[in-house]
Order: sequence, then structure tokens, then C-alpha cells
Amino acid sequence: MPADTTQFLFIITALFFLFYGITAIRSKKMTDEFYRFGLNDWQRKLTGMLQIVGAIGLLAGFIYPILGFLASAGFTAMMLVAFIIRIKIRDSFAQASPSLFFMLINIWLTLSFYKLL
Repeated sequence: MPADTTQFLFIITALFFLFYGITAIRSKKMTDEFYRFGLNDWQRKLTGMLQIVGAIGLLAGFIYPILGFLASAGFTAMMLVAFIIRIKIRDSFAQASPSLFFMLINIWLTLSFYKLL
């Protein structure tokens, strides 16, 4: 994959998680979704904060690759847990697939940052 494509994935993924993190903290719809997932308000806010911090870590990874590595590895684990939760609550594959998709992207990003260490 060309470097431009990898950089594009870094930026898009960071923006996605920044948006999702803010939404997780502030949105009534996300409050309802986390309740449906079987997670409480504290877990929703923690998830949102981790997503915001992780998005910043991905972007900081351009300067400090260790931060990008840690952020993308953390997102990989977070998306694995999200996928498992979606399967556990019997969401359809279409509903669960974004978490699987972002897990795979973050595996790629983790390996890309690892090469820079």
C-alpha cells in the first residue's frame, strides 16, 4: 500500500474516532446505544474519552511513532471488544461489521507504526 494511502487511513481513522468520541460523550442517541450494549454511563464516557485521546495519539504518531503505535493498538483492542459486544447482543453482521472493519484498519496502522519504531 502506498505511503499516501496509509497516511490517508491514519487521518480518516483519527477523524472518525474523534467524531465518535465526542458523540459518545454528548449524544442522547449514543447514551441509548450504550444502554442497549449493556454498558453504563461511566463506560460510555470512558469510551468516548479514550477515543478522543486515541485520535490525538494517532495524529501525534506522525511526530512520535510510539504514540501512534499505542493508539492504533488500543483501537484494535477496542474494536475487537465492540465487535464481540455486537455479536453478544445479537446485532446483525451489517450492524457489527463497522467495528470489524475498523479493527482491521487499526491492525494495519499498528503494523505501519511498528515499522517506524
